[in-house]
Amino acid sequence: MIAADARVLILGSFPSEASLAARQYYAHPRNHFWPVLGAVLGEPLAEMPYADRLSCVRAHRVAIWDTIVACERAGSLDAAIRNAERGEIARIRRVARDLKAVCFNGNTAGRAEPAWAAAGYETLVLPSTSPAYTRPFAEKLAAWRRLRRFLEER
Repeated sequence: MIAADARVLILGSFPSEASLAARQYYAHPRNHFWPVLGAVLGEPLAEMPYADRLSCVRAHRVAIWDTIVACERAGSLDAAIRNAERGEIARIRRVARDLKAVCFNGNTAGRAEPAWAAAGYETLVLPSTSPAYTRPFAEKLAAWRRLRRFLEER
């Protein structure tokens, strides 16, 4: 989900089995992504139908994508990812010309951070919102609030 006017890109690693089956980003009911991003944006994203979530996120000029566009993986854990094919930074640059910052949802996605930083983007590696990353919600939210500075630079 990348719009031409996006200013912030949030990159996950690769969708979970639940997300792939639902054809939705962060579809696992225990994933903290939608509640965390909703709190950061001041929007009740977790309570909205999926299409409305996407529209609301776009209105805040936030894009969502993954660092890995294809891979082999049994299950949903990032540790099981094999033969990963990374997304192209040049493609994103062509589509989202206003993009200023790239944020990474977890350390697996964060492995792509050096390439995005080298391409001239401000970057921020955030704690994973995955239910497999068992940090308390409040701790994840406190870290994710740091992306507000990119959103306020409208």
